[in-house]
Amino acid sequence: MNAMWSGTLVLTATGLFAQLVGFFYRMMLSRLIGAETMGLYQLVMPVYSMFMSVTAVGLTVAVSTRSAHFHALGDEAAVVRTLGKGLRGFFALAIPLGVVVVWCSDPISVYLLGDARTRLGVVLLVPCVLLTGVENLHKHCFYGTGRVRIPAAVETVEQLIRTGAVLGLLVWLLPQNKERTVGIVMLGMVICEVFSAVTLVVLFRRAQGRERPAGRGESKGEKSLWSIAIPVGLTSVLGTLLGSANAVLIPSKLVEGGMEAGEAMSAFGVLCGMTMPLLSLPTGFIGALCLTMVPALSQRTAHGDVGASAGLLNRIMSVTMLLMAPAMALLAVMGPTLGRLLFGQPQVGQYMISLAVGTLLTCVQSVLGGALNGLGLQGKGARNAIASDVVQLAFTYGTVAVWGLRGFVAGFVLSSLVGMGLNLASVLHATGLHLRLFAWFVRPVLASVCMGAWCNLLFHRLLEAGVWISNACLACVVVGGVLYGLTLKGLGLSVFGWLWGRRRKT
Repeated sequence: MNAMWSGTLVLTATGLFAQLVGFFYRMMLSRLIGAETMGLYQLVMPVYSMFMSVTAVGLTVAVSTRSAHFHALGDEAAVVRTLGKGLRGFFALAIPLGVVVVWCSDPISVYLLGDARTRLGVVLLVPCVLLTGVENLHKHCFYGTGRVRIPAAVETVEQLIRTGAVLGLLVWLLPQNKERTVGIVMLGMVICEVFSAVTLVVLFRRAQGRERPAGRGESKGEKSLWSIAIPVGLTSVLGTLLGSANAVLIPSKLVEGGMEAGEAMSAFGVLCGMTMPLLSLPTGFIGALCLTMVPALSQRTAHGDVGASAGLLNRIMSVTMLLMAPAMALLAVMGPTLGRLLFGQPQVGQYMISLAVGTLLTCVQSVLGGALNGLGLQGKGARNAIASDVVQLAFTYGTVAVWGLRGFVAGFVLSSLVGMGLNLASVLHATGLHLRLFAWFVRPVLASVCMGAWCNLLFHRLLEAGVWISNACLACVVVGGVLYGLTLKGLGLSVFGWLWGRRRKT
């Protein structure tokens, strides 16, 4: 347990640094290439996500889960065999599909993405995916065996290299037309993936060479790799298809509703390339928690310890809401002002409160989805994720032409609520854990709303008084943290006492 929380803290620190670097990267990227080109880049990314979903996503979860299983049983040879099986499966899928993508890049850009200017980006994402797949398989094998510091360090350096490569190439080569600009961004991503893939391969071989793997690595473990990879991969493919359709529909539906094509693409770029990344800044903790939780639950499942899984999930739910709810409240207050300042786009602050609610629900949905993977219930997680994505797509298709981006935002909130609810019901049924509605949801949300209301008043009063934005934000974080702790205390939870009690139990 201590190892899991230690790993989570390491990955959280790495994730927060990566989020900050990534946010700076997106801010500078949007200023260099503009909102319309940012929208074209966002159109290419669903193809990247689809490629990864078909070839790598299921295998990375399977490698992490099975590596944790074999590591818990002391069979290190099976860990090596699992990674080798994953790599062979990845290349068997990725190389032929990459050839098809390059060959069909023109119809993909014109007919699927709806804009011929995305073609060069589509071609260059193929080497990016091949390198990312190798990187992710090695990274998740490290996670599965509890060695999080090595991939965390590599990811930190990777973020810096990506930022330097992409922004450096843009400064050096701009001005270009919009298609070549998107291609330059993808080329910078390829450069950083070369570093990550090569470094992780070398470090993994050195680590396994020092440990001298023991065990036979039975073939039955290899069969179970695909029993995990296939449902997770299919879920990711279907989810990416729905997400890609959603991304393509937004600009076209905005045009159908009366916007000019360039204006619609700019609005799409601001929402998905600026506003939502701003809200995702605090979610590095969620990604770190999922990466360490899945192998931890898999190890408990390997030993048949359902009670320990339920206890772990109880703590995870409490920590998730206690951290994410106040973070979203603070961003709802400060986000519009920060977004206009950092991105230079006045529309960044639109729908911030609603999107913050949806992001909070998505965080809980992601944690519970990871729990289902760790418990070996990939099928249930698949059905729940698809149901959530269908709700989002239906709202985009039916409302964006009439309501504009408000239709997408409404669908985002409702689909996240549906996904969270379905995942929660599945986890409770599988573990026998009792729903703690007040402790998990009501108390942190009430405390966050109270904190957010006072911080909203404080923030705008400080700005009106001429206080610098950075100082006003810092004051809100400090005062908000104190108010949040006091409100929780009034609702029956002492934060320091709770943390100390959890530490003693673990």
